[in-house]
Amino acid sequence: MAFNAGPTDGERRIGTSLAEINIIPLVDVVLVLLLIFMLTAPMMYRGIDVNLPRAAAKPTAVEERMVLTITKERTLYLNEKRVAAGSLDASLRAAFGNRTDKTLYLKADSGLAYGAVIETMDQVRRAGIERLGMVTEPARER
Repeated sequence: MAFNAGPTDGERRIGTSLAEINIIPLVDVVLVLLLIFMLTAPMMYRGIDVNLPRAAAKPTAVEERMVLTITKERTLYLNEKRVAAGSLDASLRAAFGNRTDKTLYLKADSGLAYGAVIETMDQVRRAGIERLGMVTEPARER
């Protein structure tokens, strides 16, 4: 019989392994499944296509955006209406008193000092405005 029972007399073989795990097929299957899920996931949340009717009436309950503009001379305008620097807090509280959306958009001249813009932002926060958006121009492509 050609059967070897292993090392005898306390001898050990060094550097041999009993089994080797090949993970390449596992990785291939996982990548294919990932690709399938990436392609099918957007289709699951699509919704129903409906042709909506057209109406001449304006939509109801549309609130206009509130924009606070700061010029280079540090003049404040709330939706094209001039506001004194000392009465900004009161003007904002009056403008946002009955509004559900407490969002204000800030347009500041690029030549203004950083501190002047931060001071105005602080006044806006103290007036109770919950969300403040900064309005910028898109960068020009070269």
